[in-house]
Amino acid sequence: MNALEIQGLKKSYGDGEFALGPIDLTLPGGCILGLIGENGAGKSTTIRLILNAARRDGGVIRVLGKDNRENDKLMKEEVGVVLDEVGIPECLTATEVGKVMADLYRNWQAETYSALLRKLCVPSGKPFKEFSRGMKMKLGIAVALSHQSKLLILDEPTSGLDPVVRDEVVELLRSFVCDEEHAILISSHIVSDLEKLCDYVAFLHHGKLLLTEEKDVLSEEYVFVRASGEALDTLPREDILHRRDNAYGGEAIVRRSAVPGGWDTGRVSIEELFVYMVKEERI
Repeated sequence: MNALEIQGLKKSYGDGEFALGPIDLTLPGGCILGLIGENGAGKSTTIRLILNAARRDGGVIRVLGKDNRENDKLMKEEVGVVLDEVGIPECLTATEVGKVMADLYRNWQAETYSALLRKLCVPSGKPFKEFSRGMKMKLGIAVALSHQSKLLILDEPTSGLDPVVRDEVVELLRSFVCDEEHAILISSHIVSDLEKLCDYVAFLHHGKLLLTEEKDVLSEEYVFVRASGEALDTLPREDILHRRDNAYGGEAIVRRSAVPGGWDTGRVSIEELFVYMVKEERI
């Protein structure tokens, strides 16, 4: 079963101030989908619509096989959520948060929660208001992973974390999807984290879905080439995703199938691919 299915999703704000969609996304079980976009691209809006925290103007959203507007109980119990602003009362300590969550969630796992607090070095007796941004995010992740969620929805979860802790979080999330009934939707503008983590990527820019594809397929489909301007001119224009000329020749991101044999090629990172696609949209 797909953990998430979105078809024709649309949302507009103001008088043409911002428009999202139409968006079509599918997240299979056992997989991680990375929603990539600069600030203001529509990532948080998409997540709010999935969580039924905003009214959509059109389209269909199914979470764990069911319409997201008709299953508040399922959304609470089986979807773990960590938003950009972790919504925990500032007076509570991590220990007190665990006690509150035990009353809120039918499947709360106190031992799992305590183990995650230790692993992520979250102080158990310190008030939430005294936490750094990174520490707040770690507490939110610990909560989301402690009530037997099947789908995790994470909005910028690695923002504010130092590289070592970010790597620990990435490993936790990878372990979560070892179970094929689990899946993760994660948004971030830190593309390097998503490149290490995700099975699928979706590029959002100004509310428009530029591309959605398996990460490995993208890595295999495009290559980076350097050649003379004359050589690059021989390539089909429709197969050139981006080209930049300079005094010494040129460089381009090109479909692998269009590159003649014998040309030197290099790997294209997901971050480079996203940056170049956004630049093409702006031209």
